[in-house]
Amino acid sequence: MGPADPSVNRRRLAHQVRYALRHPDRVPAHLRRAARDTWLRLRHRDHIAYYRAVMASDTARGAEAAVGHNPSRQSWERIGRMQFDYLVRHGLRPGHRMLDIGCGNLRAGRLFIDHLDTGHYYGIDISPHILLAAQDTLVREGLQAKLPYLSLADDLTFAFLPDRHFDVVHAHSVFSHSPLHVIEECFAHVGRILAPGGFFDFTYDRTEGAEHQVLHEDFYYRTRTLADLAARHGLSARFMDDWEELPHRQSKMRVTVTSEPARTVGG
Repeated sequence: MGPADPSVNRRRLAHQVRYALRHPDRVPAHLRRAARDTWLRLRHRDHIAYYRAVMASDTARGAEAAVGHNPSRQSWERIGRMQFDYLVRHGLRPGHRMLDIGCGNLRAGRLFIDHLDTGHYYGIDISPHILLAAQDTLVREGLQAKLPYLSLADDLTFAFLPDRHFDVVHAHSVFSHSPLHVIEECFAHVGRILAPGGFFDFTYDRTEGAEHQVLHEDFYYRTRTLADLAARHGLSARFMDDWEELPHRQSKMRVTVTSEPARTVGG
């Protein structure tokens, strides 16, 4: 399984009908999500509050189900290992200080914590429910002595974090659930907390056609849109081609701080 077909517009009725005919067993779950989406959007106008409520709903079914919408423990472990192995191959060292945005119940975080020096992992999430599940993961994995930080966040301004502190910032399956103004907020502030030579890796759902969303949960962006947005905030973006070879349906980019005008990428 590679990245999802970037030419498909999942919001189009024709695509949804074809998908329903091919996968009739998935229709009830989608209808439940659609009904929940309508109800929660009426109650929460702010996207962070809305998605916190989505996470509370998902976590009530099980922590693994709230991370990737897949209740399989085997899948949970496989995707966490894939994130870890990729980041280690691409520069994560034990002495690095790492910020994990949307750390969830530590699907990959448990591996990062074990790999990093004591006190060098900082995970944030918008969901208090999933952070409680993260504490359970720490206990199950016996990682208490590594003293990871786990913190609740209301936005992506990182106002409570120090300047030039993190060598690695990581966000897996965060921007795929974020409207553009939330991503821009992150880009506007992540440069402040990156240490010299540091980098920020994130995944996103890629489209090569019209940008769109499915309900208010899943957002599809062109690579150029995100690269241009990063450039406006002094960040240079690079598309991570080799991530496309892995069994994951999202794409990945890396941004670094640059003092020169950023070069954008296509796609």
